[in-house]
Amino acid sequence: MGAVPKSMPDHTSPDFSAPASEERIQRAAAALREHNIETIVVDTGAEAKQAVLERIPDGAEVHSAASKSLQATGIQAELEASPRVTWLRNQLKTMDRKTQAREIRKLGAAPDVMLGSVSAVTEDGRLVTASNSGSQLGPYAATAGKVILVIGGQKVVKDLDEALRRVYEHALPLESERLRAALGVDSGVSTILITNRDPRPGRLTAILVREPLGF
Repeated sequence: MGAVPKSMPDHTSPDFSAPASEERIQRAAAALREHNIETIVVDTGAEAKQAVLERIPDGAEVHSAASKSLQATGIQAELEASPRVTWLRNQLKTMDRKTQAREIRKLGAAPDVMLGSVSAVTEDGRLVTASNSGSQLGPYAATAGKVILVIGGQKVVKDLDEALRRVYEHALPLESERLRAALGVDSGVSTILITNRDPRPGRLTAILVREPLGF
């Protein structure tokens, strides 16, 4: 299980579960747009779901990171049952991890559309994603054709220092609690991806939701 880096200052944490103010959300949205990241702001998870579905073309191979936000909004359930796309998680479940490991890696690494969320988004427009397995980070950074991220408003933070505090002090304990209940193990922070900008305009979309979603 990861721990807060010793170099990080030890002071009272913000309330990382509280929705950000409209001013902070709009500041982050404007900064993300300046960094080649399409950004829309919606009120609810239902509106986020509609925005996601509108951006997925028929026939696309769609993959997702493990995400409480995708589950809470019904996006995962909708696409899992949809005949108009190939939901790769359904396909991957049928494959043998011992004999088809290479095929599994390739399918997960370069989907047409990658869905997920992030651990934090800074007011100056940087996306911070912490991962234990690292499996979603390659698609997020470069290899997916399109990436769509659903981000609860409580994940907007002041800067990178506060983003890292949110990872270690808030998101990691909650994810470990979830994994202990499901599998009897703790989570950890193996890798952190910081997206400062996307070099390909139109590839990456961030949907900021005013209501809290996920960890």
